[in-house]
Amino acid sequence: MNLFTFHFRDCGTTLEQKFLRTIAFGTTDPENLEAMMTNTNELGFGLWRNIFFPFPAEGISTQDGDAWKHSRELLRPQLSRQKYRTLKVFRAHVDSLLRQIPTDGTEVDLRPLFFRLTLETTAEFLFGKSISGMKPGQFSKGEKFARGFDNAQSYVIQRFRLLDLYWLISGPEFWLSCGPVHHFTEEIIEAQTGDKLEMSEKNEHCIFDSIAQDASTRDSLRGQLLNALLAGRDTTACLLSWTFFCLAQHPDVLGLLNAAIAAIVGSGDNMTQDSLKKMSYLDKVLKDVLRLYPSVPVNTSTAHRTTILLNGGGKDRNKPVLVRKGQNVAFCVYAMHRREDLYGPDAHLFRPERWAENLPLYRDEKTAMWGYLPFNGGPRVCLGQDLALVEAAYTVVRILQRFPRVRLGDCPRVENIAEERQKVTLVLSLSDGCRVVLGR
Repeated sequence: MNLFTFHFRDCGTTLEQKFLRTIAFGTTDPENLEAMMTNTNELGFGLWRNIFFPFPAEGISTQDGDAWKHSRELLRPQLSRQKYRTLKVFRAHVDSLLRQIPTDGTEVDLRPLFFRLTLETTAEFLFGKSISGMKPGQFSKGEKFARGFDNAQSYVIQRFRLLDLYWLISGPEFWLSCGPVHHFTEEIIEAQTGDKLEMSEKNEHCIFDSIAQDASTRDSLRGQLLNALLAGRDTTACLLSWTFFCLAQHPDVLGLLNAAIAAIVGSGDNMTQDSLKKMSYLDKVLKDVLRLYPSVPVNTSTAHRTTILLNGGGKDRNKPVLVRKGQNVAFCVYAMHRREDLYGPDAHLFRPERWAENLPLYRDEKTAMWGYLPFNGGPRVCLGQDLALVEAAYTVVRILQRFPRVRLGDCPRVENIAEERQKVTLVLSLSDGCRVVLGR
């Protein structure tokens, strides 16, 4: 991702790329991003359907037009705050995670634990029961699903980098990596529709029935479920991993966060959404983690018709940019979130206190609204934004209540943000894991 940041810093906030006669654009300009995310009739995610296929070929993340609007209307009520108002949907799964953390001061890699946690909680929201709570042997199949899921994403991101030439990466390895993903999803669908798992009536969180009743084909049902699993598992797991990676290297921030937790909820598991909201410093911590490490660091739109980007053209870079029908525009929130003219000269540093300051970001209403986009914005804003933040906040608090001391494990300290090894698939994660030592 540093390469993206370098190019935008060197060439300006909007640039043109040429690759094998294919012209595409990239931007980190808030005004351009506003236009891209609000003018859904002109710019959409049409290319993504082809890039994803056959991973999840059809679903809210790859849809445009009426199909996309319908999916949002279908899913919006299912992700209401009322569905997780008591936080009990997370409690048992976080309890399980805590039992897997060693108490003898040995190193633990939190990343796989977080990915397992969020797979379990997302499955419970979707199907009414977690993966491990399903029939015997299902959890081990869930592990195979997770590996296939990760492998398929690696191929998808390679196809994404080629844009219109995505078809150059379509070998049997990609299709084979999708196999365990589709097979696992089909097994769950069979179990649900065959009433082998009696959960839909009993669990208020289950949204499978609504999706199943609406789906016109088996492929569309599988696609929607896989889109939901991708959004629910990967993004929150990455946020948690990056949060503990940052806390392990900033004991001052960790100390302030522990003090806030002790003052508001103490050591008991009596948290509510209201008590989480009162932890303003925790909110700032998560906000700065998402600024530096947005779960989806780069994305792209395709022009449905010839249109313009408002800024980035001409010698002074202040003129419109012509985008012809079929051309692609990448938007890189990772690079935008590190702009010094938006976040100050220390934009490259993890410093939660910045969110209580008068940042350049706040110079006008439009920049403030569109210069920070960890969950997209406008009509395309992530429906699960609040769910992800609540789950992340609850998990962070529960872990720090049990283990208030966090330090890096047997790995070198990263002196400068972005020097750590990053893994970019559809999300941004730690390449070497989140290896830390937790203590009391």
